Amino acid sequence: MSHPVTIQASGHQFEVKDGETVLQAALGAGFGIAYGCRNGACGSCKGKIIEGTVDYGRHAPSVLTEDEKARGLALFCCAKPLSALVIEAREVGGAGEMQPRILPSRVQSIARPAPDVAVISLKLPAHERLQFKAGQYIEFLLKEGKRRSYSMANAPHDDEFVQLHVRHMPGGHFTEHVFGKMKERDILRIEGPFGSFFLREDSDKPIVFVASGTGFAPIKAVIEHALHVGSKRPMTLYWGGRRPRDIYMMDLALGWAANVAGFRFVPVVSDALPEDGWQGRTGFVHLAALADFPDLSGHQVYACGAPVVVDAARRDFVAKARLPEEEFFADSFTTEADLAAAGPT
Repeated sequence: MSHPVTIQASGHQFEVKDGETVLQAALGAGFGIAYGCRNGACGSCKGKIIEGTVDYGRHAPSVLTEDEKARGLALFCCAKPLSALVIEAREVGGAGEMQPRILPSRVQSIARPAPDVAVISLKLPAHERLQFKAGQYIEFLLKEGKRRSYSMANAPHDDEFVQLHVRHMPGGHFTEHVFGKMKERDILRIEGPFGSFFLREDSDKPIVFVASGTGFAPIKAVIEHALHVGSKRPMTLYWGGRRPRDIYMMDLALGWAANVAGFRFVPVVSDALPEDGWQGRTGFVHLAALADFPDLSGHQVYACGAPVVVDAARRDFVAKARLPEEEFFADSFTTEADLAAAGPT
C-alpha cells in the first residue's frame, strides 16, 4: 500500500510506498527536500504535517521534541505516512538531481594537517567519476551495515580524488580505524552523493560562511566551486576552532583573502593557550560573524560543523540579524553519539 503526499507550497505530489520515509520517496520522485544526516540526528529535514498522520520513526529526542510533534512538526528522513499527507517542507532545487551510487575506492593518501585531523584522498576506479554538487557528502559502507558520513572537501571540477577531512573522535568506531589502522591502498566502499548543502547559484546575495572545525570541508568545496565558475559575490569566511591548530588549512584561506577580490577571512579561536600566541578574534565563531554583520537581511549564510554551532547560528542570525530563514543553509556534523541517540533506523 502507498500513500500520496502533497508539498503545500509547490503542489508537488508523490507516492510513498510501505517502508519508505517521506524523504526517500521525495528524492526518488525527483523532488528535493532539505536534509542532512538521514538518521533523525540533525534536524535539517524538519517540516510540518498540515494534513494526515505519520509514524515519526526513531530519532534523537532533542532534535524533535514532544512539544514540536504536538505542533505538527516531523523529521521527514524518519517519518513514514499512515495516511495521505499534506506537508510544509523546504524544497531544494537540484537536491535529487544526482542519484547516489555505490562505488569502490582506494585510499590514495592520508595527510595530518593537525594532530587530530586526517585529510584522506580516495581514488575511484579509472573509468568512474562521482557526479556531485560542491558541499555534498558520501557515506562509507562498513561492516554489519554501519555507515559513516563525511562531506567532500573537493569541488566537482577537481575530481581526480575525493577528499575528506576526518577529525579523531576518541572511541569512535570509524575514526579510531582511520587514525590507528588505515593505510594507503586500503579499499573502501562508498555511496553518494547525498545532502542539500550546496551553493544556490541563482542568487547574487553576499555570502557569509561559518565553519567550526572540520566543518570547513564542505565549505572549502563550495568556495572553490564559486571561484571556479567565476562568481563575483562578496564572500566572508568565519572559521572557528578551540586553538589555532584547529584551523588546519589557515594558509589556504589566507591565500583566498589575499588573491580573490571581495573575499574576507576571519579565523576565530575560543580556547587559545598562552603558548599559542594568538592575536586574532576570540570567542564563539558565530558571534564573531554576528558582531560584524548585525543586519543579514540581504545575505545568504552557509554554516557547517557541530550541531551546537549550527543551531546557535541559525537561531541568532534569524532572531537578531534579520536573516530570512530560507537563506540559511546548513550541514550539521552528527557524531556516533548523535546517531546512537536517534536509535536504529
